[in-house]
This record gives sequence, structure tokens and C-alpha cells, in this order.
Amino acid sequence: MKESDWKKFKVIKEKAIERFCSQALEEFEEVISNTEEHVHNRYLLLYKLVQNRDKEMALIFDYHSRSKAAMQLTAMRARGLADESLLAGLSEEFLEQTDPKPFGWN
Repeated sequence: MKESDWKKFKVIKEKAIERFCSQALEEFEEVISNTEEHVHNRYLLLYKLVQNRDKEMALIFDYHSRSKAAMQLTAMRARGLADESLLAGLSEEFLEQTDPKPFGWN
């Protein structure tokens, strides 16, 4: 991985974490504010949702290393978490390597 791609990847990853967390919090808020659902059911649903988002976050973002960067960026791009304007600054090689479409992820 080129040094320039690594530096840009770190910024992309940080922004993607922010986007992921914002989306998760919005989902949590929907569950919490759904007063048509019984409070216990909302609690159980929220608990399961938090667990699922925590697992997903770990899969996408854990272990910050160059060896994991391509896999992580592919997952971020498949999930729509990578900022397109920041992706434009990456090398063509790294963009092709992290394109989720050949894997059927997008």
C-alpha cells in the first residue's frame, strides 16, 4: 500500500466510523421513540440491535493496520460509509482493489 493511500485511508476510516455511529444512533432512536410498541419489546429490540451493530462495527473497523486496510475499505464502500470525495484522492490501484462490486457486495 502506498504511503499516500495509507494517510488518506486513515481519514476515510475516521469519517466512516462517524457515519456508522450516526446511522446506528438514528436506528436506536427510532426503536426508542416507537411508542406504539410495548416498552419491554422496545428494550429487547434495542438490545439486539446494539449487539448487531457492535458486531458489524468490529468486523468493519477493528484492527487498524495496513494489512487490513483493503478489506476494511471494501466493507466501508459496500456499506456506503466511505466519503466519495475522499475516495477520489486514492490511487487507481487501491480503488480497484477495494471495489465491492466484483464481490457482489454493492
